[in-house]
Amino acid sequence: MKYLEDLGFTKEQIKLITNSASELLCDAIKENKKLITVNLNYLKDLGVANYKEIFCEYYEIFLNEPSAFRSTFEKYEKDSLIEKLAEDIRVIEFL
Repeated sequence: MKYLEDLGFTKEQIKLITNSASELLCDAIKENKKLITVNLNYLKDLGVANYKEIFCEYYEIFLNEPSAFRSTFEKYEKDSLIEKLAEDIRVIEFL
C-alpha cells in the first residue's frame, strides 16, 4: 500500500488502514492501485480536503469503477457536497 504515500497518506495512516481493514479488503486495496488512485484523485481534484479520512472509513467505495464512483458525487452541487463532507463524512452513507 506504499502507493498511498504518493496520494498524501502518512505511514501512520497506512498502518491504521492495514490494521483496521480485513485481510481480504487489504488485498483488494493492494491489487486495485490504479482504480483507487483514480478515485482518490477525483475527490482531491473536486476539492474534498478530508479525502484521506473518507478513505480510511469507507475503503470499499473506492473499489467502484471510476464512472460509478464519480456518478455518486456528481448528483450533488459541488460546494454543498464539499461542505457536507467536511462537516460529517458519514453523509457518504446517504449518497
